[in-house]
Amino acid sequence: MKLATYHDGSRDGQLLVVSRDLGTAHYATGIAHKLQQVLDDWGFLAPQLQDLSVQLNQGRARHAFPFDPQRCMAPLPRAYQWAAGAAYPAGAASAGHPATEPGVFQGASDALLGPCDDVVLPSEALGIDFGASIAVVTGDVPRGVSPEQALGAIRLVMLANEISLRQRMPHERAQGTGFVQSKPATAFSPVAVTLEELGEAWDQGRVHLPLQTLWNGRKVGLCEAGQGMAFHFGQLIAHLARTRPLGAGTVVGSGPVSNPGVQDAQGRTDWPRGYHCIADKRAMETLHNGQPHTGFLQFGDTVRIEMKGKNGQSLFGAIDQAIAAPQGL
Repeated sequence: MKLATYHDGSRDGQLLVVSRDLGTAHYATGIAHKLQQVLDDWGFLAPQLQDLSVQLNQGRARHAFPFDPQRCMAPLPRAYQWAAGAAYPAGAASAGHPATEPGVFQGASDALLGPCDDVVLPSEALGIDFGASIAVVTGDVPRGVSPEQALGAIRLVMLANEISLRQRMPHERAQGTGFVQSKPATAFSPVAVTLEELGEAWDQGRVHLPLQTLWNGRKVGLCEAGQGMAFHFGQLIAHLARTRPLGAGTVVGSGPVSNPGVQDAQGRTDWPRGYHCIADKRAMETLHNGQPHTGFLQFGDTVRIEMKGKNGQSLFGAIDQAIAAPQGL
């Protein structure tokens, strides 16, 4: 099934079930008002939502209406916990730095962005970067869980745009206390989907489909999300839960999707599938030319992130955002 949350004036929005083709939706009011309720009581409420999903996809839901992504908040508008890993260490920005365990940072989760919300930031000089990623939402996860057991705690999958402020990162690294200012609010796709919706594309804790990123309408990335993902979602979750349990509604991101570079006969490395964060593009340029020449995002720039199934239909809907200055500037 596919789930979304509409703006209704409240902090947590109104939960709805969305059809497989993203064409129609139905409020889940008779079952649950918000997604966190479902995650807290998944075994009882999820089957009821699945029944509604079947009716909706068969055209038998009595109060169905056209689905409008513009009205969506993040599927889980505020989460108890949001963390993102570096699951793709073969990316250009990480080249030459093999990892034996995933690096994970703790992000802000009190006000997650919807798929069409503007990314409002105080200055272009901060080095604004997008980060096209995949994220999962968990149920309760016990402390010390194994990676294989952790896979069983995954409830939903969605897309994420992990915004980073690259020019602020060196200062925070120097402080030795982790990222805070350099990691503003993350945005998520219009819908979150259960693993059954992914079918064969979900295998061994990875989504084996291409992820597409457009920057100002130009395609810059089409990497295979399953290829090059050195740490699958079970490993990311187990890493987080090594010393503490995770509550239902924890959101775990993969970090920007990337594929390994390919060397030509002259030993020159190229990345034919592009990039899903500007940091990777700048790293590619540095390897080729000694210095980067691609700048970061500017006010008015747009970013669109989407993943399509083998049938060509959008699985999660698209994250489609603009970078904006605060009003009055």
